[in-house]
Amino acid sequence: MTEYYLGFSAVLFALGTLGVIVRRNTLIVLMCVELMLNAVNIGLVALAREFQQIDGHIYVFFVMTVAAAEAAVGLGIVIGVFRNFVSTEKESIASLHG
Repeated sequence: MTEYYLGFSAVLFALGTLGVIVRRNTLIVLMCVELMLNAVNIGLVALAREFQQIDGHIYVFFVMTVAAAEAAVGLGIVIGVFRNFVSTEKESIASLHG
């Protein structure tokens, strides 16, 4: 049964990676990063259940904390870029280097 969860996790992670590479809209890229983090969480929980260890569940809490911080900071940056450039494309953010 664990193989199915790990396979599902790998498919979700691959879709998230493909979305980060292919998409140009920054909001979509942030959602794809969240999808990748959730795929890692599924894998960690599946392996923790398989090996009867609590460590995987603890790591999931850390990953969820990082995901929440990434969403808050990333969304703040996107809103700031949108106010200045009226666009959420990756090229708008790339032009901010100084």
